[in-house]
Amino acid sequence: MNHAVPLDQLVDRVMAELAKKLALSQAADTVVPSAEPNLSLDTSVSPIPNPKWAEGMNELLASTPARIGVWRAGTRALTKEVLKFRRDHAAAVDSIYGEASATLLEQFGLFTVETRYENTENYLKRPDMGRIVTDEGIAAIQARCKLKPQVQIVVSDGLSANAVDANLRDVYPALLDSLASYGLSTGTPFFVRGGRVAVMDHIGEIVQPDVLVLLIGERPGLVSSQSLSAYMCYKPRKGTVESDRTVISNIHRGGTPPLEGGAHIGTIVKKMLEQQTSGIHLDI
Repeated sequence: MNHAVPLDQLVDRVMAELAKKLALSQAADTVVPSAEPNLSLDTSVSPIPNPKWAEGMNELLASTPARIGVWRAGTRALTKEVLKFRRDHAAAVDSIYGEASATLLEQFGLFTVETRYENTENYLKRPDMGRIVTDEGIAAIQARCKLKPQVQIVVSDGLSANAVDANLRDVYPALLDSLASYGLSTGTPFFVRGGRVAVMDHIGEIVQPDVLVLLIGERPGLVSSQSLSAYMCYKPRKGTVESDRTVISNIHRGGTPPLEGGAHIGTIVKKMLEQQTSGIHLDI
């Protein structure tokens, strides 16, 4: 279950109430101990009162969503920063333990197979189990997928089911449109539950595509729990090393826009097919 939106609303409501109380206190000339300045959630202006270099501070804040210049109230962090931290941490946990929307997967005709991850706790402790598709999954892929396609697209929750839910509706159609514009054909797409990046090697052995594109949820941080990565590899097979893969990371609304990311993936795939390589050997 994803609680990111309700938590956002909760933070907004709490900060609004704090702002009201502070305004009332100031109107009554009441001294409020450790009153926190700038209760707004707007991060475009530094919450640091009278910074020595205000222009530079604001430029830094505008250039990154990272937690910088958060200031303090006495010896503690500002209430709004503590609330935002707890909200973002909860969203990250929900992403790891959540599940991708079955309705969304059905919308794009993605059937589901699983790796040998067993459960989330084991998935976190045994990355190797997320690189191997179960016997039932192998049978489903062999029965339902077009073999030796030009481009095989696979979607996986990875470490963030939230990333799939947040971005697939935009990035997947954009990717299909981009591939079609270059005259490239695709195989049968599907979803892998509990997948790691290297699961593309096992899938490559089964389907034997020219290029495999894996859209997978990234490890959530405290800035975004909705970040998706696109790993691409020319003829991934057993023994593929990480330097053979090409990746576009941070695909989300606060990073690489999903529509732009999907279109760019198609361009990179075209170059892989032309150069018959990927990773560090690919000339982008």
